[in-house]
Amino acid sequence: MSGDDPLPVTDQLVTDLGQVMLPGWDDEWLLLERERWDQLRLYALEALARRFQAEGRHLSALQTSLVAASIDPYRETPHRIAVEVHLAEGNLACAVKRYHDYRRLLQAELKVARSDRLTRLVRDLTRA
Repeated sequence: MSGDDPLPVTDQLVTDLGQVMLPGWDDEWLLLERERWDQLRLYALEALARRFQAEGRHLSALQTSLVAASIDPYRETPHRIAVEVHLAEGNLACAVKRYHDYRRLLQAELKVARSDRLTRLVRDLTRA
């Protein structure tokens, strides 16, 4: 560990960030606190996924983005990271599949389209 990296990133950290706050509790005061926790962990997981991606740790980046997507399946950022990881690895079909799965989810559940930013990632791959 270098002096620039005070927090070692481990699988346990990703696992911990994937945990729901006080599962099984349904107290009203906990609703806002869970929302805060969810937002904090989403941003942390996305940052970790990008860090892993930048370090070429594709499996860790993909797994971390999938944990984030499981917290909020409608949030585009973890899906976009997963597509980027697949593209970086040369897994073009996996990238397109992730894109189409997310697109179908948004259309079926919310009747909204994915962003142009995500579409641009796979545009050339889906034209054929």
